[in-house]
Amino acid sequence: MERDTTSSGKADLPVGATTDLPHDRITVQRFRESFPRARWSDRLNAWFVPGRTAGKRIGRWLAQMEAEFDAFADEKGRDDFAFDPIKSPYLVAAPSGLQIRTPYSRTVITEVREIPLARWDADCRLWTVPYRSLDDLRRRWPAIEAAAERNEPAVRKARLEIFKGTSEEEAATAKTRERRRKRYPVPVDDVPPFGRAIATHAGVVIFTGTHGELADPETVTSFYFYPTSNGEYVWAAWRPGSLEELITTWPARMPPGQREVARGWWVPDLEELRTARQKARSKRRVQQRRQKD
Repeated sequence: MERDTTSSGKADLPVGATTDLPHDRITVQRFRESFPRARWSDRLNAWFVPGRTAGKRIGRWLAQMEAEFDAFADEKGRDDFAFDPIKSPYLVAAPSGLQIRTPYSRTVITEVREIPLARWDADCRLWTVPYRSLDDLRRRWPAIEAAAERNEPAVRKARLEIFKGTSEEEAATAKTRERRRKRYPVPVDDVPPFGRAIATHAGVVIFTGTHGELADPETVTSFYFYPTSNGEYVWAAWRPGSLEELITTWPARMPPGQREVARGWWVPDLEELRTARQKARSKRRVQQRRQKD
């Protein structure tokens, strides 16, 4: 909406406001009924409503229309679900929306977050999706349900039993042990800046310093990345970034080049920062729940 005036400051039309509407007959008809003094302006290519409070009145009307559209979309989605429901033990149709409760899974979290208007209910420990987002939920449900089934306690236990005692388990245990040391190999002659968010092969971290201890090339290759043949690396200490630090980090405009990937660190792009911020938010929510308990 904008006030319709000339460049000289004198109004060509009475004081009022303009608005653009969807080009459908029903919306225009309802607009004309609510604003009988509204006139179409060919010069502005918009509807003009006279009056000093026209802008506020149009804003209220648009908000009401949006609310009615949302209610209609929810009702339509509710009818679609009743006709063709998603049958799953992980999904419950409640009056206010669709409720998703699954075992913890990063895949589930990633998929649900892509559904418009989905939100996490911390009190009930479940996700809620409005009926108006049913189509998006249907598209992502196979991946959500498959991830939930993979993370059922009994299934995970059986998987661990098969995994136990194998070389893969030994490798995973060694990798976990190494990552807990919170160190990362960086080139001797190209150390990353300390105190700011930096992307690595191990994720986005904040480097805190280095004591100059040389990194064993075999350890670097086994747990981090393939180092350059003629490069020397030292261990740099790191810590996870706080949510505030990650939010205030300015992302790189372009993905890392071959040189940055080869040296092992680079400025994070927007997608890498989003992933790190989601982890930081989840960690903060867990800490807040523990404090409440």
